[in-house]
Amino acid sequence: MNELEKLFIETLTSQLRALDQFGTWAKKSDEEVLGEKYIKSKDALKNIPIIADIDEMQIQDIRLIFQSIALAFELKTNIMCSVVMEMSHEGFGRAVVIAEKIVVTNKFFKDAHRYSFRTYEDLVKEGGKMLKDAIEIYETYKK
Repeated sequence: MNELEKLFIETLTSQLRALDQFGTWAKKSDEEVLGEKYIKSKDALKNIPIIADIDEMQIQDIRLIFQSIALAFELKTNIMCSVVMEMSHEGFGRAVVIAEKIVVTNKFFKDAHRYSFRTYEDLVKEGGKMLKDAIEIYETYKK
């Protein structure tokens, strides 16, 4: 796990654990907690309908990924970020991370209720890649 992947996972885990008001996940490892939220096997995805409404908990889980990108970006660059996310009840939407006037992360969703990763390693790699890309975009377009 490289530095950016580690930073992403640490920020995502800390945000998830901060939401655990009753200590439900206290005895679980970070990998177990992230797995419950974000990892779905192909078989598990077969049980999720293609067309379905998305619930508020799923929207929050997706938002946490982008908030983690924003927080990790801030820790790495000292530049404040904002996360803007719009999601319809059917799972169509968009999430962006903005640093100053620059959109550093931009993701469209067409079936957000199925948004997941196949493995923990995929989650780590994708988060690290989004963070790396965000830093590169910012460095390219900053004044």
